[in-house]
Amino acid sequence: MLYSFADIEPEKLNAIKAIEEEIGSPLLAMQPVDLNPAPLDSEKLAKLKSLEDDLGVVLVAVKH
Repeated sequence: MLYSFADIEPEKLNAIKAIEEEIGSPLLAMQPVDLNPAPLDSEKLAKLKSLEDDLGVVLVAVKH
C-alpha cells in the first residue's frame, strides 16, 4: 500500500493541531493511494536509488 499526504479540511486540521500540542509531537496526515508498484530488476532499482540519493527524495515506480 502506498500513501500520500492527506488533504485535510480546516475543522479536521484544528483537531490534529490540538493533538499535536497535547502529545508534543508534530503529526503527518497520510491517506492511501490506489497504485501498484512496478517490479524493477536490480539494475533499474540501483539507478532509481542513485537518483533518489542525488535528489534527496523518495521515488516510486508504478505500473501503467
